[in-house]
Amino acid sequence: MRNKINIYLIEYAINSLLRQKYKSFFITTVLTLIIFILTSVFFITNSIKYELQSTVDTLPEIVVQKIKAGRHSDIDVSVADDILEIAGVNSTVSRVWGYYYFENLGVNFSIVGIEKYEEQYKNSFENVAKTLDFSTNSMIVGEGVKKSMKKIYYNEYFNFIKPDGKLKKIMISGVFKGDTELESNDMIVMSKENVREIFDIEDSKATDIVVKVSNIDEIQTVASKIKLMFPDSRVITKDDLKISYQNIFDYKSGVFLALFIITLFTFFIIIYDKVSGLSSEEKKEIGILKAIGWRVNDILKEKFYEGFIISIFSYLFGVLLSLAFVYIFKAPLLQNIFTGYSELKTSFELPFVFDIQTLSIVFFLSVPIYIAATIIPSWKSATLEADEVIR
Repeated sequence: MRNKINIYLIEYAINSLLRQKYKSFFITTVLTLIIFILTSVFFITNSIKYELQSTVDTLPEIVVQKIKAGRHSDIDVSVADDILEIAGVNSTVSRVWGYYYFENLGVNFSIVGIEKYEEQYKNSFENVAKTLDFSTNSMIVGEGVKKSMKKIYYNEYFNFIKPDGKLKKIMISGVFKGDTELESNDMIVMSKENVREIFDIEDSKATDIVVKVSNIDEIQTVASKIKLMFPDSRVITKDDLKISYQNIFDYKSGVFLALFIITLFTFFIIIYDKVSGLSSEEKKEIGILKAIGWRVNDILKEKFYEGFIISIFSYLFGVLLSLAFVYIFKAPLLQNIFTGYSELKTSFELPFVFDIQTLSIVFFLSVPIYIAATIIPSWKSATLEADEVIR
């Protein structure tokens, strides 16, 4: 019975906060802002990490590139047949793709060529191969590409400029969504024949070779055999790509980590200021309460309610603000730290990832600490005699 919630103490705590409305408003605003920044940082990193991991999972097991004079060069299509003879190799696909720079918008389109009846090395291309009309000059574009082309009034077709300066008109026959937004946003899929013409790639050449291995435990063995067969090639495994993606993520996480530390440092400065002592008005109030018969226990409970009301309100409001900022407004400015600025990347949407651990960390870093910072200095004053506190 002694530990039950005391409605009168809660009412007094609310009235006390209202009496100090400017101070209460300032503390609530600062605490909400700090929780908002902390939660937004966690939400963005969780979402991008999830998106990157999903993208890595869709990547080929082995990619073989030809290196000439230290640079990537087109590889002979016949290499795919030679690799297919290696024990453990399930299939090979010669890829034809490249980046097309569109100067008017300052963006790079990723153009990928496929053939109707060949094995697709990505699940998302299976449906594209069924819907794309290979008999005409047509293409299926990602959502970001479609939006960018609309800005320059290319609603039905797009004119690609070939290396010889001539135009290649390709009709837009549809919009597709890949396995991940990060993967498909800037992508254009069309027939290999059209891609070869746009990038001037010979029929006997390909950009690289994708290799599928029956047993994933044999990927490194197969990669070593390919390297022995073709010493002038660069063999990239999925693990290599994972490490590369992780390095990029970790590098950019450092910027967020700095922001996280600054925010946390600011919060603890506020806490230190509160713990260091009460204002003269607060001491006088505690002295008066003791003089009219309030016990130490009652005063601490009332201070607990004050700290709880401010901190839980700031926590809930800060989390709701960060949810809206990250998942409705797409985290402007903060998101660009990770994705980089690009006309196409602006439409990149962060996938919603509910992480109870993130919310728990922010909760325990804010609510209990602020309540403790409210109670501790009050306890120091409440244990003194009333006249001593008032003086």
